[in-house]
Amino acid sequence: MDATTIRTTCPRDCYDACGMLVKLSADGGINVVGDPEHSVSRGALCGKCSIGYNGVWRDASVRLTRPLKRVGPKGTGRFEPTSWNEAIGDIANRLNTIRGRDGAGAILQTHYTGTCSLIAGSFPLRFFNSIGATEVDPDTVCNKAGHAALQLMYGESTRGFDPRTIDGSRCVMIWGANPSTSAPHMHQYWLSETPVPKIVIDPIRHETAAAADIHLQLYPGTDGALAFAMLHVIWAAGRIDRAFLAARSQGWEEIEGQLAACTPAWGEATTGVPARLIEDAALLYAAGPSLLWMGQGFQRQSFGGNAMRAVGLLPAATGNLGRYGAGFLYLNGWDTRGVDAGYLTAAHLKPKSAHSISHMDLASRLESPETKAIVTWNNNIAVSSPEQRRLRRALARDDLLQVTLDLFQTDTANYADYVLPAASFLEFDDVVMSYFNTSISAQVKAVPPLGEALPNQEIFRRLAAAMGLTNPELFETDADMIAILLDQAKPGLTFETLAEAGTIEYPVQPVVQFEHHDYRTSSGKIELTGSTFIDAGLPRAPFASAEARPAGGELRLLSPASKWLMNSSFGNDPKILKQLGEDEAFVHPEEAQARGIASGARVRIANPTGAITLRLRVSLDVPRGVILAHKSRWTANGTRNNVNALNPGNKADLAESCAVHSINVSLAPA
Repeated sequence: MDATTIRTTCPRDCYDACGMLVKLSADGGINVVGDPEHSVSRGALCGKCSIGYNGVWRDASVRLTRPLKRVGPKGTGRFEPTSWNEAIGDIANRLNTIRGRDGAGAILQTHYTGTCSLIAGSFPLRFFNSIGATEVDPDTVCNKAGHAALQLMYGESTRGFDPRTIDGSRCVMIWGANPSTSAPHMHQYWLSETPVPKIVIDPIRHETAAAADIHLQLYPGTDGALAFAMLHVIWAAGRIDRAFLAARSQGWEEIEGQLAACTPAWGEATTGVPARLIEDAALLYAAGPSLLWMGQGFQRQSFGGNAMRAVGLLPAATGNLGRYGAGFLYLNGWDTRGVDAGYLTAAHLKPKSAHSISHMDLASRLESPETKAIVTWNNNIAVSSPEQRRLRRALARDDLLQVTLDLFQTDTANYADYVLPAASFLEFDDVVMSYFNTSISAQVKAVPPLGEALPNQEIFRRLAAAMGLTNPELFETDADMIAILLDQAKPGLTFETLAEAGTIEYPVQPVVQFEHHDYRTSSGKIELTGSTFIDAGLPRAPFASAEARPAGGELRLLSPASKWLMNSSFGNDPKILKQLGEDEAFVHPEEAQARGIASGARVRIANPTGAITLRLRVSLDVPRGVILAHKSRWTANGTRNNVNALNPGNKADLAESCAVHSINVSLAPA
């Protein structure tokens, strides 16, 4: 390493958290590559990050480099440059007026994972907590039902297995996740380099599923039924760990009473998975020690909470907890490395009167005259949120103050009154913690911000000052916060030490999930059933849920992540667009044949919420009764649409979370 090479970390919304090298040449050129000494990236970035970080991320002609003020109708993208002082001053005055006249609840703020670095992704919440704004709960558009279900069962959802313990496992089961797209290095190395048998449960035969020893290709929305069919097999074989259940859980008897009817033959009829494969997978997993990777995809359904509960029964029923090589993972949160999220967000500043809403209600809330302002940061709601047509009409309200922070002029930014240029992760120091590995990584400033761009946290410091806010938490420096965060994670760790290493694993030795069976429920045990579930709006006990199949020739729409996009990130890079090609949808050949549609034809996909026109392709990777169209394409100046035009914003059964994979659509020639 020399002065022209800087080690840093990718902070994208990805399980991998890759180590990177930023190479600076004498002529000012920049090359971002994988760090060959990093245990995850091993010298190579995934395709989308490699293209994006060496493309639009450093392109001053594409990046936002000055604050912009709207001069044309909302949605047309007509702006003129302005100064930071004018933009911040006007925004501050208007927000203060709204707070005084209508209350801070009339101000909405929406965010997600445009960056997953700790300070840039959390510090703005200090500002919004201090004024009592209404938060659009970010997890409701993604994974809230899963979190809520696991919290009810196990007392928490962000303490998963340590991936390093795979060397003690005899089985890895991946339910509703696609590592080949969403964790490409975990797919390439962590999964492929171990001889442990792999089971993948997913409606789509993606690359990870195709490489698995067993692929259970269930119909969407039947996860609860499949889990109960597997439990039947384990129960019938006498492999239920009754000693574990008696000592560590409560409520099993209410589950067991349901199992006799959930035979493999019933499971095949309900889920579409052959009975033989259900039996093989269930017995392989039960033998243990086994790891269960619970993805976020399968809980995005009408029975999302129940599905997560049903799948969450498997580790407890088989005793695959509290021992090396066993456990489950939804996410590994910062708390697994000692970080206090309440410190990051200054949660104590939030008034009791402040509340949040679901993303499923965002469009209707924006339509309401009670909403006077919205600030969007770290996300692109005009592309990624439900009820796309309705939401964009609401964003076009002339009386709605809209402020967007971003690196690029996104679809959402086109509706803003002010667009504030955010700095990229290459342009400031921060800390990154993988939500898969138990790692701590340095995000090191490699280059100065382009133009007048500022990190998220500095923008909100300036806005807080202009609004006359005085809480000291709003003005804490990055350096001080980084020092506190690292000391929370590993006492004595400094940013300089971390930056030199790039990434460290802490603790050094692998951790056994729930080694001491310290379940953070009110009973101190795993709660499989009980009144707390009724209080949350669920049945007392989980059940073998299966959504009804579409009627009248309709298809179930699945809209997973694209290999070439990260949510909507990278959607404006020309090389990425070339890789994406024309927007396509995929169906089983028999579905196309039944409708007399040839592969390559233009088709109209529609439901009462909206319609889109795509190119149709046939694929044996998609089961009968399903149509697949990838999410997060950008659109042209907000006038066209993407797959979210079909999303009615229906909610799952828990936590007002999304049911985006329970949408039915018609398919016809365009």
